Amino acid sequence: MILLEQQDWSFWNKEEIAEGISLTEGALRSRRFGACTLQAAIAAVHAESSSAASTDWREIKLHYDRLLQFQPSLVVELNRAVAVAMCEGPEQGLRLINGLLAREELSTYHLAHSAHADLCRRLGRIPEAGASLRRRLRWHCRSRNAVLLARRLRHLK
Repeated sequence: MILLEQQDWSFWNKEEIAEGISLTEGALRSRRFGACTLQAAIAAVHAESSSAASTDWREIKLHYDRLLQFQPSLVVELNRAVAVAMCEGPEQGLRLINGLLAREELSTYHLAHSAHADLCRRLGRIPEAGASLRRRLRWHCRSRNAVLLARRLRHLK
């Protein structure tokens, strides 16, 4: 997933990416594909972008819409909610994520809380962002991630 983290695309092999994109486009054109092809298509859109800001989030959202038909899951819905936030605005994405977090199955999923925190932060809802980061720390606190999350919490204040 996700999310909204700064990516470094400089080390990717551009020739292999171009080959993968070509194969994925061919599979999509064949109209005989499944979940793996759609996941590859999502990865291809990311690979073609030089930054999160230049990513075609509407295309990613459409791929997630189709992926839900082949592979319905709460994690796919969460990733789709992030794409919605990126192309339609953080309010719409947050509404979807709040609905997902209300379901017991995702209430302890650390990446759902990260996505929630980021969208709250972007909307200026700092206390909610902090609470979400603290929940993420509770459910997923590997030492390296815990340091990063603690730093994010400090910067929210």
